[in-house]
Amino acid sequence: EDWLADPAEYEHEVMVYVDLIKRTAAEPPATLLHLGSGAGGYDVIFKRHFIVTGVDLSLGMLNKARIVHPDIEYIEGDMRTLRLNRQFDAVAIPDSIDYMASKDDLRQAIQTAVMHLKTGGVLLVVAKTRETFQNNNFAYSGEKDAIHVTLFESNYINPFRPNTYEATFVYLVRQQGKLTIHTDHHVLGLFSQAVWDEVFKNARITMKKTNLDGIYDSYLLKGGKYPLTVFMGQKA
Repeated sequence: EDWLADPAEYEHEVMVYVDLIKRTAAEPPATLLHLGSGAGGYDVIFKRHFIVTGVDLSLGMLNKARIVHPDIEYIEGDMRTLRLNRQFDAVAIPDSIDYMASKDDLRQAIQTAVMHLKTGGVLLVVAKTRETFQNNNFAYSGEKDAIHVTLFESNYINPFRPNTYEATFVYLVRQQGKLTIHTDHHVLGLFSQAVWDEVFKNARITMKKTNLDGIYDSYLLKGGKYPLTVFMGQKA
């Protein structure tokens, strides 16, 4: 994130989410619970508009976020089981719902999000649907503090593992004339629209969807498109 994120593109993407939250809310939202907040990249923009509370499972990511944003409360927790005993004007899951790799994980995460919403509060979830997702390859590069990083990412729908896709990462890190290569691999959730509808219905929240196109298309190898779906709704 430190080496590969383009601040201008981050701002464009996150401002789309801020605008959707504000337009969906009946009254101007003041507080935001950010589930899967990572190292705090999105919070640079979120905190301009809301009082942010961030939650992540990774202590390492949280420690980075706390250094960058000492004004934000960060909590170590699992979005499937988190219980803060307080409610917020909005809950956002903009970049981490894919880590819910089973229907039960997804159900628990959405229930957690709704549980932490005030009546009339807004839920935003940025997701992929099985109907629109496809195999893709990406390349990113960036440099900071004399460290150059190139990342190749492969997204693959494994036909033998339903409701999932595989994300494999290869990092080329160059520092002081030396190259090191790192790899990472994740099995992530990929669900049909029908599953999303069922999960939202069971959580007793009515959601509408809008397409988010073009955010990552410039990083695709051999062109193509990378459509995302933004689900928005209010707690009754």
